[in-house]
Order: sequence, then structure tokens, then C-alpha cells
Amino acid sequence: MNRTVKTLVGAAAIGVAMAAASAAFAAPIEGNWRTASGETAAIAKCGGSYCVTLRSGKYSGKSIGRMKGSGAKYSGTITDPSDDKKYSGTATVSGNSMKMRGCALKVFCKTQNWSRK
Repeated sequence: MNRTVKTLVGAAAIGVAMAAASAAFAAPIEGNWRTASGETAAIAKCGGSYCVTLRSGKYSGKSIGRMKGSGAKYSGTITDPSDDKKYSGTATVSGNSMKMRGCALKVFCKTQNWSRK
């Protein structure tokens, strides 16, 4: 292979790798998630935030959260669908796993592990 072809192949490989990395880190919170209780929650962009909406189970269609952030860390509010109480919340995404944490008064907290569907 001559030098020009090697340079073009190398540049193309770098471009593909950068595009894949950009897509992987763009918004890992977006998608469908299996909650700790087995329902499906959809997380999608809504304005400048990410909205969490239940897609299955007793409360299907109900909005249960709004988060802001990027990369692996997000924060916002989480709503208990059974009583509509709102809590300060955080989400930490790691691959196909996410830790959702909701707190009342920043003292009484509960963490759930969700998995990407």
C-alpha cells in the first residue's frame, strides 16, 4: 500500500472511531429502561431536559421524572407514580445499567438499579 492510501485509510478509521465515540457519549440516558419493579420506562429529550415516562405497567403513560445532565451524570426530579410525591433525583449511567436515586430532604434516599432494554 502506498503512503497516500495508508493515510486515507488511517484518516477514515479515525473518523469512524470518533463518530462512534460521539454517538456513545452523546446521551447515554436516552432509551428504554427496565425499572426495579419490572416496568419499562422511556427516557427521551424534551426541551433542554430528559423526560422519564412509564411505558408499561399500572401507571403506563405517566411522566415520572425530568433530568438534566450529560455523559454519565444526570439530576432533576423523580415522581413516585403511586402517590405523585416528587423527590430530588440523580441518575448515573454505566453502559446498560443505571442507578436511579431519589431523596427527600437529601437525607432519606432510595436507590434503584435499572437496566437498558
